[in-house]
Amino acid sequence: MNINVGVVGLGNMGSGIAHNYIKKGVSLKVWDSSNVLCKNYEKKKNVEVMHPAIMSKCCNVVFFVVPSCIEIGTYLNGRNSMLTNPKKGLVIYDLTSSDPKESSKLAKKAKRKNIDYLDAGMSGGATGAKAGTLTLMIGGDEKAFNKTKKILSFFVENFFYLGKSGSGHTLKLIHNMVCHSIFLSTCEGGKMAERAGINLKDMIDVFNVANARSYASQFRFPLHILSEKWDAKSRVYNLHKDVGMAVALGKSLKAQVDLGESTLNFLKKAMSFGMQDTDYSLLYKDFEKIRKEK
Repeated sequence: MNINVGVVGLGNMGSGIAHNYIKKGVSLKVWDSSNVLCKNYEKKKNVEVMHPAIMSKCCNVVFFVVPSCIEIGTYLNGRNSMLTNPKKGLVIYDLTSSDPKESSKLAKKAKRKNIDYLDAGMSGGATGAKAGTLTLMIGGDEKAFNKTKKILSFFVENFFYLGKSGSGHTLKLIHNMVCHSIFLSTCEGGKMAERAGINLKDMIDVFNVANARSYASQFRFPLHILSEKWDAKSRVYNLHKDVGMAVALGKSLKAQVDLGESTLNFLKKAMSFGMQDTDYSLLYKDFEKIRKEK
């Protein structure tokens, strides 16, 4: 495939996505605000370290894998931004977890320069990014999505086009609120089981062949908690940010989000407990201590 792809953000997720293009020999442009992360790509074949403003002039698609659309906005503003003389037909994918209202604003800004900007919530984590098995929830121009399906397929196993701009980020926030609520509910059940003298592994084994099974019981607990590796590769801060945005979105839609609020309140306590930068698998280890936090 004769294409040029850009990846901005080379952390756990971005590096996994970049890996799939490198593996297939696709011409890749990369960038990160960290010089250390950029240096890892300087000697790789078919890869150039390139600022996004230059990237936009030669790439067919640019994927942003940064914390939020706030960071993306910095590359779309100013005289020498990505919106200054971009390549015709350029498509930008926002793979962040962000407020859909904000990503929709950026989409409108890009459209004024004939650039399609699609919001695409991801599911599958760093492991899925590297394995090329991510699920994407996509909002924005349907023609741009259809045009870029083959390019997405290098790191995506399932993609769902959901409709207008902001739809992808909306469903991503709902997805994360539900996912993290289930994780905390499983933690609560685990602590109950242990107090009753039942082995945590036995509880998880039962859940995984019964109706309480979930991603948390099938993967998070066996791989990161029962193993005592505590390496789910996402910070408590990220959970707090995403659930906070989901609850705010729910309220703006006049929807009841009582269970989401309960999850958010627990995560607020974890943040007060000093766990902002802690791997979130450790929420299980300190679950009962966090609950006592005022």
